[in-house]
Amino acid sequence: MLILSEEQIKSLYSMKDAIPDLERALIYYTEGKVLNPHRTVLDFPEKSASALYMPSAMEPVGKAAVKVVTIFPNNPKIGKKTTQGIIILSDTDTGEHVACINASYLTRLRTGAVSGIATKYLARKDASSVAVIGTGAMSGEQLQAVLEVRNVKEILLYNRTKAKAESFIARLTELSPEFTGTIRVMDNPDEAVSKAEIVICSTRSETPVFSGKSLQPGTHINGVGSYLPHMQEVDEETIAKCSKIVADTIEGVKDEAGDLIIPANKGIWSFSQLHGELGELVAGSISGRQETDEITFFKSVGIAYFDLVVAAAVYEKALKAGVGTNVVI
Repeated sequence: MLILSEEQIKSLYSMKDAIPDLERALIYYTEGKVLNPHRTVLDFPEKSASALYMPSAMEPVGKAAVKVVTIFPNNPKIGKKTTQGIIILSDTDTGEHVACINASYLTRLRTGAVSGIATKYLARKDASSVAVIGTGAMSGEQLQAVLEVRNVKEILLYNRTKAKAESFIARLTELSPEFTGTIRVMDNPDEAVSKAEIVICSTRSETPVFSGKSLQPGTHINGVGSYLPHMQEVDEETIAKCSKIVADTIEGVKDEAGDLIIPANKGIWSFSQLHGELGELVAGSISGRQETDEITFFKSVGIAYFDLVVAAAVYEKALKAGVGTNVVI
């Protein structure tokens, strides 16, 4: 079994690799070439924490995987990471378990990549300003992916702890050193959103992080932080304003996306109003942006085959490069 650390993965695989790999995977999914049982979530309410177990298999890449990821938001207080994960990769021809791969970076990367893909199809072609609401662990790769698909000239950052937003600038410089536009730290999330054509939300908030009143016509929103039924980053007014809401998977958002479950339970919105899934968007079976002024929303709660695709790609690159540690188990 090949063991790959986060630093080794970073040396092999980037956002430029992940976006096209995931676009192909989305097509495979629409063609029925992916096995993706529903994930199991274990909640630890006293710690505001959870553990997710996510299996999948994909015929075209000849691999199966199980990702185990834990999210413990109090960990920084004891010097540990909030999100920790591993991916066990197996060969579907022999059943051999071929790799154990650190999943923390790959989770951020693949989540960012699918938001980048959604942005490619749903945001205005000329969108040049981005508001980042929440500058935690996931936000860097979210922004990095948007920078890959749009010519961004201004970035507006907001975090409840302003110092964290300010420190994010150094991380952005590391992730996307080619960015030469303006970066501003904002005091108010609604002000940031009102000036943006693309909005990124990646918080663990249980209440909306900006007001739908602040959205300007033509805005595209990526929401990845609300992944449990009681979490809500995006308010009902935002949902009502959206002409197209696209999900990573309809099954996933029905079960886990509080942003959509809460307004549906209130009877002010219905899942029948979903425009469709991201794979359908990439395959061209549903439309992307059609009008300059329409407001669009991509909602992602994550799905296991996203992890499988990037893990399989990293594994192949590692074999060719001779990177990693082989162990006998």
